[in-house]
Amino acid sequence: MVRVLAVLFLIIGVLGHSQNQQLFEKATTFYNAGEYEDARENYLKILENGEHSAALYFNLGNTYYKLNDIAPSIYYYEKALLLNPSDQDVLNNLSFARNMTLDAIEPLPQTTVAKFYHKVTGYLTFDQWAYLSIAFMFLFVGLYIAFYYFRFATQKRIAFISSLIFLIFTLIAATLAYVQYKRFNSEKPAIIYVEQAPIKSEPNNRSQAIFNLHAGTKVEVVDQLDGWKKIEIADGKTGWVLSTEIRELKDF
Repeated sequence: MVRVLAVLFLIIGVLGHSQNQQLFEKATTFYNAGEYEDARENYLKILENGEHSAALYFNLGNTYYKLNDIAPSIYYYEKALLLNPSDQDVLNNLSFARNMTLDAIEPLPQTTVAKFYHKVTGYLTFDQWAYLSIAFMFLFVGLYIAFYYFRFATQKRIAFISSLIFLIFTLIAATLAYVQYKRFNSEKPAIIYVEQAPIKSEPNNRSQAIFNLHAGTKVEVVDQLDGWKKIEIADGKTGWVLSTEIRELKDF
């Protein structure tokens, strides 16, 4: 019985993947033909089927950009970056989309060390850093074993030194994976999803709007209360916005 169920789940998985692949190809054909609304509908069907990938989010971002719908365009580009933060095509297109937004927010200044730290740790996702550390560990073990089997002193020396280098790389990659994992879990980025969102001083409609944000602006959710979310923007300002007016990026 268990074997039958396993085979059944395998067949369902294969059929689901095949269907999503057909939808992806169909959507891409629509996109290349300039039929962007049809392309969007087919890409969204893949999401409804539960599939998530950087390529899918990137294509959705491109489609919404062509439809001049900037907020969802930025939203899907940002989701693609969460899965593949070093993708230069996504970074370039996201930059174009951000230029279409109304809010010019000057981020808080960072030290050179902080910029370098965030650039290095953010180059890969935490699971990519983890896979890299595993690969380095295999190389370390392989070279350490080779050290015992090599007959000549020069070979032994090279194998021993190389194994130590890969051990250091393993520890560095594992550390970066942990750092990225902690940061990923602590951050709650979101995108303003309405044309204009009044940011309130308190989580209620009676409070004063201290500033406004517009579609496509990226914010960080730091708290929530009764249908409201407290957000922080890049320049350090904070306020409360209705939950319905933003979309969090990590809603996979």
